[in-house]
Parts: sequence; structure tokens; C-alpha cells
Amino acid sequence: MDFTVIAHAVEVDHGIKRFSMRFIKRYAAPDRARLSADLCEQITQELETLGLITLPRRLPTSELEYVFVIQKESPLGEAVIIATAVAMMDKLGTPVLPGLHDRFPGVQSHLT
Repeated sequence: MDFTVIAHAVEVDHGIKRFSMRFIKRYAAPDRARLSADLCEQITQELETLGLITLPRRLPTSELEYVFVIQKESPLGEAVIIATAVAMMDKLGTPVLPGLHDRFPGVQSHLT
């Protein structure tokens, strides 16, 4: 898997870029007929080694879907990491931000 093209594209676009899963698959496994959950996990880990994170964090297996790839070492990347930690703490029953659900009523649908 060679994702240097993706890493450079994200860098050129100031730390965030939207890609189709078809485009990502072209660099991950061009010989494969379709994306599997295991391959998507391997892609996520490979991108992490390049200092990149994806939104959604669990990549879809459909080539028709789009994902955002973000540099970890950018303000937006750090915000995503913090938001992920807050969401995980909330799922574990330890809310970090009291009143989060009161101020943002739609947040619960995104946390499940």
C-alpha cells in the first residue's frame, strides 16, 4: 500500500481532503474486486502511520462512499481527536462536558 499520493494531496489542501473509497482502493489494493472490513482496517492503520486520520473513523466498504482524510498535526486534526475522546468518554458514561446533550440535542444520534 502506497498512500504518499493521498498524503501529499491532503497536505496541499491545507490538512483535509475528501476522497472516494474507489480512489483509496486504487492505491490500497488495485487488484482486489471489492473492499472488505479487514482491508479497510489495514488502510486506516497505514494512513495512521503517515499521520492521517479519516472521517468516518471506520472506513466504509462501499466504493461509492466518500471519506475525509485529515492531517493529525493540524488544528482540525487535533479538534477531531479531542471530539473523538469526548465521544468515547460519553459512551463510557463519564461525560467530560456537562450539559453537552442539553446544548446540542442532536449529538446523541451521532454517538450511537
